[in-house]
Amino acid sequence: MFNVKSFLVNNIKVNFSIKDLENLTGIKAHTIRIWEKRYNLLSPNRSDTNIRNYSLLSFQKLLNISFLNNNGFKISKIAELDEEQIPIKVREIASRRKVEDHAINALKMAMINFDQVLFYSTYNNLLENKTFSEIFYSVFLPLLNEIGLLWQTNTITPAHEHFLTVHMKQKILLNTERLQLLEPKPVSKTFVLYLPDNEIHDIGLLFINYQLRGKGYHTIFLGESVPMESLTDLLDFFDEITFVSYFTVYPLVQEIPDYIKKFNELLLKKDNTKLFLLGKQLSDIQLNNLYPKTTIFNSIENLIKDL
Repeated sequence: MFNVKSFLVNNIKVNFSIKDLENLTGIKAHTIRIWEKRYNLLSPNRSDTNIRNYSLLSFQKLLNISFLNNNGFKISKIAELDEEQIPIKVREIASRRKVEDHAINALKMAMINFDQVLFYSTYNNLLENKTFSEIFYSVFLPLLNEIGLLWQTNTITPAHEHFLTVHMKQKILLNTERLQLLEPKPVSKTFVLYLPDNEIHDIGLLFINYQLRGKGYHTIFLGESVPMESLTDLLDFFDEITFVSYFTVYPLVQEIPDYIKKFNELLLKKDNTKLFLLGKQLSDIQLNNLYPKTTIFNSIENLIKDL
């Protein structure tokens, strides 16, 4: 039988390499070593072969040190603080100044520890001064960008990533549900949101759906891994369609030109059809005006502004 408690205990990361700390905090390993030697800020354990490893408390302390340093505290002054004073200073600054960095650090801790309570308390604190859209743009998106890199460098496991993204999705879906009460615009334009074959990263697409619904547009959310051919059925139901997709991992970069060409031939023959594309896979793709009905956006914010 699957034991949830055992799973959480076994997956909570309690030891970190200096490279892990660099990836998680953005502080270079060389700098961490200097802070250790010069200011005695961290006390790593060492293996039999003299390799540093750091505890969860060390990771948390370094996040707090980084936050104070980014908010004007010199390292020499931080080193003079007692151990218990550091988180107190962090809370003081976070309560009266820009809180995004503190929130991102707190959500990282929630992810590392699979701590749902910390996730929700951090989110609810943000809601006191920010709208949901502001939280998504200033906290969730930067964190998601970091999480992708952390996963690629084996600093975190897929379980950590899934823990965080599931809770983010819940917030998007909850806020989207609330929009059902809004009076919709007359149905003239329909947005069809889908992910291509094998693509499963749907947070960006879910948020675009939320934004479009908030503006009163008619949307159809199809979700993950939708074959291109199955989209043709929609052409019989709606006169004006804008397809929206997000390429995070798929299609592969070398396959994207053929994908766009085939999509234009198959689905954009009608006058009132368009394709909007986003995602890191598209960062080096140039359309060179070959497909006037296809637009690549470099951010969700720019797509929404362009409507």
